[in-house]
Amino acid sequence: MEKAYSYRFYPTQEQESLLRQTLGCVRLVYNRALAERTAAWYERQERIGYAQTSSMLTGWKKQDDLQFLNEVSCVPLQQSLRHLQTAYTNFFAGRAKYPNFKKKRNGGSAEFTKSAFKWKNGKVFLAKCLEPLNIRWSRQLPKGVEPSTVTVRLNPAQQWYISLRFVDPRDLTLKPVNQAVGLDAGITSLVTLSTGEKVANPKHFNQRYQQLRQAQKALSRKQKGSRNREKARLKVARIQAGIANSRKDHLHKLTTRLIRENQTIAVESLVVKNMVKNHKLARAISDAGWGEMVRQLEYKVKWYGRDLVKVDRWFPSSKCCGNCGHVVERLPLSVREWDCPKCGTHHDRDVNAAGNILRQCGLGVSPSRTTAVAVGHTVSVCGATVRPEESKSWTAGAKKQKPKS
Repeated sequence: MEKAYSYRFYPTQEQESLLRQTLGCVRLVYNRALAERTAAWYERQERIGYAQTSSMLTGWKKQDDLQFLNEVSCVPLQQSLRHLQTAYTNFFAGRAKYPNFKKKRNGGSAEFTKSAFKWKNGKVFLAKCLEPLNIRWSRQLPKGVEPSTVTVRLNPAQQWYISLRFVDPRDLTLKPVNQAVGLDAGITSLVTLSTGEKVANPKHFNQRYQQLRQAQKALSRKQKGSRNREKARLKVARIQAGIANSRKDHLHKLTTRLIRENQTIAVESLVVKNMVKNHKLARAISDAGWGEMVRQLEYKVKWYGRDLVKVDRWFPSSKCCGNCGHVVERLPLSVREWDCPKCGTHHDRDVNAAGNILRQCGLGVSPSRTTAVAVGHTVSVCGATVRPEESKSWTAGAKKQKPKS
């Protein structure tokens, strides 16, 4: 299993100077190659690939005004061109938007392959650096494993991180358990389990909202280009980084617990980027981190030998009675509890939805709930959706995006 561990590290003054220069060169090469590829398409209707941009890089290094490109390792520069090629591949496949230019204020990253770093006695020596990086080892790599790729990253808060990619030979499969659970994501409760348990939403953004608001107000008053503005920008970035770290830490603890306790986990296939278009709920949805939670579950089930089932997003999990399968026509978000008009069963909206998500996979079913199960089997076995007009895949029905001018 290929994995990557991320660590915080603290470079020396010489290392930081070299790394910042490397990030600047990577950003310049990426932006120049992107500009050349965009101009070639609009001016000559010509597609330029990785091979042509690699030849361009050789020419750029020979220019008098770009001699500084030779002062850093050539590997991160070459890798940036490969990343640009991947961005174009994803764009033409309809998986991503057109590539954007990199900005200095976002920090940046540089990828070093095996020829550009040395792994010796558990320490990382980057190319053109005589001293090893001072890494804060929050966890050790598996015994006898060496990283194949090292990625150095500087975030907007000016904090340095290093990611070590390696192949983990260990078998971390957990002992099978006879337990399955359905998850219903929410805002008041971050997750409601089919067992009836509700996991509270910490609302990390709200906890530091006033602090962030004051910092952003102070930033808006600073003169553009001044050193005080840069100090204020760093303060805002560090608060935002703290919020993101708190959210990710909480989600890691939650997903790890769910993986350990359950053999099968059923979730909804939510399209968060469409849901945040609702401006009244956008901030609350973004703060909940539903997409990150599902992403963590996806790779952890592979690590530990569990199963993750995604039910169709059009399945009316909240409006479907878990007892008789009756689907009500309308159920506003303000209604948190309701009675089934057909069988009279009283439902908690979220608990009922989590149970329906689990039953849709054909798991945890009682004989009295055959109707709801039938709907679930139709979706999971046939691949059909509850709304036939929405059955087409996104890539088949989506319009291709045009390159930016």
